[in-house]
Amino acid sequence: MSQSITITRTTTSSANTSYIVLNTGYLKTFPGILKLLELVLGVICVAILGISSYYGTSFFFNMAICFMIGTFILLLSCLVSLSTGGIISKTIYEVLYHTIAGVLLLIASAIFISNLNHHYSSNSLWIAGIFGLINSGLYFISAFLANKSYRGI
Repeated sequence: MSQSITITRTTTSSANTSYIVLNTGYLKTFPGILKLLELVLGVICVAILGISSYYGTSFFFNMAICFMIGTFILLLSCLVSLSTGGIISKTIYEVLYHTIAGVLLLIASAIFISNLNHHYSSNSLWIAGIFGLINSGLYFISAFLANKSYRGI
């Protein structure tokens, strides 16, 4: 009976005086790039909503900041640990996290854009709503990839 073996090469960077090893190779993988994009779009949405004075931002703001922090922690854990990037993608956590993030951000963005359409029109708020929709799409792609990786065990 033959078996398939996958060998993953990890690239690391470290300074001589530091004890923290960075798994820089993770950012070269597709899941790593997706997490970085999700984080950047989350930061943009939170920044735009944080400086806005529009009253209808609370649900969207809460979802954007919640998943921005969660994605930051996931990305950071994959960067500072050599084994986390390969292990966490094989667990159900990533599937659930990205699915829930995608659904809640999609709902929050849709409600937010609907409210903007009826009550308020600021270009920066429209950009935040559209970035929220794009970010939810990225979370769905991440959930699909995580589900594919999870079922491979």
